[in-house]
Amino acid sequence: MFDSHAALKEMMRIRAFETALAGRRDHGFQLLSTGEEAVAVGVSSVLTERDQLLTGGRSIGPVLARGVDPNKVMAELLGKATGINGGRAGRGHLSDPASGFFGAHAVVGGNISVAAGVALGKQQEGDGGIVAIMFGDGACGAGALHETLNIAANWKLPLLFICNNNQLSVSTARGAALAPARLSDIGATFGLPSSTIDGLDVDAVASAIGEAAAFVRSGQGPAFVECISIRLRSHSTTARETRSRDKLAELRTHCPIRRLIARLGLEDADVEALEREAADLAAAALRFADASPYPNAVDVLNDVG
Repeated sequence: MFDSHAALKEMMRIRAFETALAGRRDHGFQLLSTGEEAVAVGVSSVLTERDQLLTGGRSIGPVLARGVDPNKVMAELLGKATGINGGRAGRGHLSDPASGFFGAHAVVGGNISVAAGVALGKQQEGDGGIVAIMFGDGACGAGALHETLNIAANWKLPLLFICNNNQLSVSTARGAALAPARLSDIGATFGLPSSTIDGLDVDAVASAIGEAAAFVRSGQGPAFVECISIRLRSHSTTARETRSRDKLAELRTHCPIRRLIARLGLEDADVEALEREAADLAAAALRFADASPYPNAVDVLNDVG
């Protein structure tokens, strides 16, 4: 049974981690998940150790939700040698297949065809695992998505397409860029079981992703789920916010964390304790990163094919 309290703790940890990172002068170029935590946590709650998750460049929330060590994630993001990829991958190319996070991809839509290859490998291995591929609404205009949907449907690949639709491609509204009434209609066109759900409700995400994942695990082929979410920060840590203060204030009233807190009926003291715990974990991750060395320059060409 899905544990909403555990989900809340994980969502708050992601929020605190990203807030701590964004507060650093040396944070680098980051794409944060503030407002999208319910999608990352709901999706990851369904995945097993045999499954692999791939994401686009907005990878921090998903990689943490997948259970990758936050200390090593922070070190990676700050370019330290103790990072999960030696400080060389950064946010755009985080990867830890041993933890079930096959990797991120900084190019919009660039991860989708890669996921098909991972799914084909899973199919040939016959280990029962599936591959979940998360991408934003901006990737729905990419030819790679349509090509991958076609081949995944034809070959019945164990591939779960998850569109995290935060309704903005940088600053372009979703409706100004994409014609379908629902982005899940793209999956339906290829005969996939497809649905559009509330991505601000972590229980609803877990339920819908669980149902879709069960279909994919049955060997009947891929499925497509669109999660409608919101982005409460600017596109990146270096991008100017284009939305008005009033618009942002209205969006914050839909914060998935606050929404879950209200539904669970938690007292203020309980919420404050959870926030302190999340902040302490984020601070510990920063201390780990700060105590770690930068990579040695002589290793710059290691692992370069």
